[in-house]
Formats: sequence, structure tokens, C-alpha cells
Amino acid sequence: MPFGKYQTYYRIVGEKSTKAPLLLLHGGPGSTHNYFEVLDDLAKKGHRQLVMYDQIGCGKSSMPDDQADQVYNQETWVKELIALRDYLSLDQVHLLGQSWGGMLEIIYLCDHAPKGVKSGILASTLPASWMWGKELHRLIKLMAPADQAAIARAEASGDYSAPDYQRANAKFMEQHCSAAPAADNPEPLRRKKRAGTVAYLTGWGPNEYNPEGNLKNYDYLDQLKELTTPMLITSGTDDLCTPYIAKTMADRIPRSQWQLFEYCRHMSFVERHDDYERVIIKWLNAND
Repeated sequence: MPFGKYQTYYRIVGEKSTKAPLLLLHGGPGSTHNYFEVLDDLAKKGHRQLVMYDQIGCGKSSMPDDQADQVYNQETWVKELIALRDYLSLDQVHLLGQSWGGMLEIIYLCDHAPKGVKSGILASTLPASWMWGKELHRLIKLMAPADQAAIARAEASGDYSAPDYQRANAKFMEQHCSAAPAADNPEPLRRKKRAGTVAYLTGWGPNEYNPEGNLKNYDYLDQLKELTTPMLITSGTDDLCTPYIAKTMADRIPRSQWQLFEYCRHMSFVERHDDYERVIIKWLNAND
């Protein structure tokens, strides 16, 4: 899709039907659509099209890293989402945003009040950057003292290159995110990709628990009560999106439900794939 002087890669799975498509917004910023491919079978099971895409700054879309400060921000990514709906004539649609994609979904719904959004799914996401940082630092306090100390030193110095920090951060991410391409992960998670490292650093920061990028002031807590779209919140018990964060969203969004997946980290749809699909098929059908 042409997007200004850039291009946005999109991928459509399944045939058109009478049901509104499900448009998937990936995380990061910069994580690519790849991991959403584990949901491809949902198109056949649920009899609806899936639409996924790589946001500007990663994957098969344009990556203008030399213009990061001007391009990699929420304004660009919201405009891209609006442009994609228009380009593909997605007049009626359901949204599923995971992690940063859920933030993008909240921004889009709250600030733009788009027409034709039948429902939203907020997967392992957050209503405010400060809350994410606070909760993840609480999780860090559950780590071994040596790992806590390594992370604290890196945060104090601003130097995140030390081997002991790298090891501690890898442990944290393995425990709560499962971001590493482990051998037993589905192929889309193991596949080599053009990760949007610059987009992530510019938008978010050096790691998950230090939001220092241009999204650091993201805070939609007070606006959640104004959402009129039916919203399903999904998260895992061992998620970066802690039960406290998920419940905060569920309590504030008027027409919401919350599904907590036991023993899951940041990608419940990978770790509890069949259960997750059953939940969202039921949700989507109820809100068509």
C-alpha cells in the first residue's frame, strides 16, 4: 500500500464472507506481523478474513531509520492504520491489538472515534506507559538479587551493553515475554525478520520496563471510560501485562470482558493457541 513516500506491507488470509474481517495490530513498535501467522487457521475456523500488516519501521514495510525522529511516532502509525482501512475498504471490522498494537488501538478508538469498528480485542496491552514501567519494576524485584543489581546498574548509568545486564534482561523476557526464538516455538516466531530496532528505541526505549521514547507520556486511563466499543481484554498469568494492568482496563472500559489465560506469558495466542481461538471466535461472533 502506498503510504506517502513509503510503502506498507499487508497480508490477507481467507476468503471474504458476510462476517467483518479481523484486523490485527502487532506489537513493538517494530515487532512485525509474523507472530500473528499462528492465527491463520482462525480464518477457516471462524469463517472470516484476517488482515495483518507490518507497520512503518519494520518487516516488509518501509524502514526510514534515518528519519526516525520524524516518522516513528504514534501520529504516523495511526495515520497508517486509517490509510490501510481506507485502502482495503475495511468499512466494517474487528480490531485485535497486541502489546504496542493494543496501545495503537486505544489511541485510534479514543482520539478518532472511527466508524465501523464492531469490537476490539486488547491483547496483553496497557493503558498507560507509567503503569507498565511500575508493574514491570515490581516483577524485577522477584528476580535473583544479582539480576536485580545488574538491571539497576544499567538503569543508573544508561549503559545497557554490560553482559550481566544482557543476561538479566534475557531472563526477564524469557520469564514474561517468550520473545526469544526458542526451538519449540512455531515457525513464524523463529523466522528471521527485519526487526524494527530503531522504531522500538525511538518509540518505546531500551527495554520493556524503561519507556523513555516518544510514547513515554502515553496515558489513556481517564479516557477508557468513554469507549463505547465492546472490548475483550486478554492476558496471561505470567504476562508483562500483569493481572493488575488487565483488570484496570476491564474495570474502566464500560462494555468489556476479561479473559485471563493460566500459565501464559505475553503471547497467550501462541501458548494456549486452541483455547485462545475458541474465546475470540465466540467473542467475534457475538459482536458481528
